[in-house]
Amino acid sequence: MKELIIDDENYVVIPKKDYQALQITAALKWKPEKTFSIEEARALSKKRIDEWASGK
Repeated sequence: MKELIIDDENYVVIPKKDYQALQITAALKWKPEKTFSIEEARALSKKRIDEWASGK
């Protein structure tokens, strides 16, 4: 690992293999937002459509 300073900002250079390993671990920690059931999705979409229609 090497450190570079460009325009008074510090950057770290790591090998590509280590960078790919970091990406994989970050992707595994990522959790998607809540998914809706069909009923919840329909209710939300109707609510949004009503908001949009009242705004016009």
